[in-house]
Amino acid sequence: MRNQKLVTAFLLGLVVFNYPLITLFDRGGTVWGIPVLFFSVFASWLGLILITYAALRSRDNQDHV
Repeated sequence: MRNQKLVTAFLLGLVVFNYPLITLFDRGGTVWGIPVLFFSVFASWLGLILITYAALRSRDNQDHV
């Protein structure tokens, strides 16, 4: 189960940081003084880190080999 969650997080990262999707945020604007593109990249990066952390720390992943 843990491996499936980690592979899903990896594939989500590939989709989020791929060319067509990242150009949607290449706009001339700011969020809290940060360009929208940079904000979206770092917010997505933080989201993937949190998803990975949750996958590694969840209680149902107590499989000891």
